[in-house]
Amino acid sequence: MTSVTGDFELTHDELRVVARYVAESAQEVLPRFEAVKPDDPRPRAALDAAWEFIGGARRTKLQRITSMDAHRAAADAPTEVARLAAQAAGDAAAAAYLHPIAKAHQVGHILRAAANAARIAEIEAGDDPAVGHEMIERARMRATPVLIDVLCRYPAAPTGRSRAAQLMAVLDVALR
Repeated sequence: MTSVTGDFELTHDELRVVARYVAESAQEVLPRFEAVKPDDPRPRAALDAAWEFIGGARRTKLQRITSMDAHRAAADAPTEVARLAAQAAGDAAAAAYLHPIAKAHQVGHILRAAANAARIAEIEAGDDPAVGHEMIERARMRATPVLIDVLCRYPAAPTGRSRAAQLMAVLDVALR
């Protein structure tokens, strides 16, 4: 069992659990990006790289490069929904390289994609916060004990002003 050491240890099996959780959220919302930027393959490539790692492949620079590319696609996105979807795909690939350091910003690499999916659902429902909270509950329900154990090694999610950051903080509290 290979592991990564820092302030604590993370095994590659644990990283795969985290990456799966993030990729499931990204998979759900990626079509929103592709609907407005059908000729931009960067977020799809990141999600594909995440699934390769989740499926047992070694983590390589493929996950790092495609993650950065997807985040660049997010910066180029013409709408908030597209930006959030591309960011989620980038986070899925980046999850292979979650750092075992006790810093609150690392929680974003675990929970931001689910929070982005919740925010997208809110936007698509006319900014209905009840829809966002329903999505957060769905994300809470699909969290495995291993994911929660990994999450609890980190400090609480940072507070932010954006609605996606607020949703991430709600999910973080619900999982702990």
